[in-house]
This record gives sequence, C-alpha cells and structure tokens, in this order.
Amino acid sequence: GPGVTADERRMIVEMMAKGTYAEIVLAAADVDAVFARLLAGDAEVVQEPAEDGCGVRACAVRDPAGNLIRIREFR
Repeated sequence: GPGVTADERRMIVEMMAKGTYAEIVLAAADVDAVFARLLAGDAEVVQEPAEDGCGVRACAVRDPAGNLIRIREFR
C-alpha cells in the first residue's frame, strides 16, 4: 500500500510465507472439543483453552505451515 517501503514489503512477504504476519480467528460451540481434535493432529499448542478475563473461553494453535489460529467459544 501507499507509504510502505520496498524493505517493508519484502518483510511482509517473508512473514506471510512463514505464517507469522496474520492470524485466523474462528468461533466454535465447544472450544474444548475442538482443542482435543487439534491435539490429535499436527497443531502446535500456543494457548490451551482458558477464560480470557472477559468471559470468553479461547485457545490458540499453529498449523503445520506456522499460521496462528485462535478459536473462541461461541456463546
């Protein structure tokens, strides 16, 4: 975009390729059940299911490509 230098653009592209530039946020009816299924696969645990202080139960994992995925319980 406007105002982004060539070096910044290169860094963004590199971060996107590593999966560290952005995160995906999903909603689930039962975050604990989803987390259990993710543990059975290749996901790397970043945060086990917990209340976030605002009454939202959430967890976070990284997929095999390095993308950060946050899952929040839909209430």
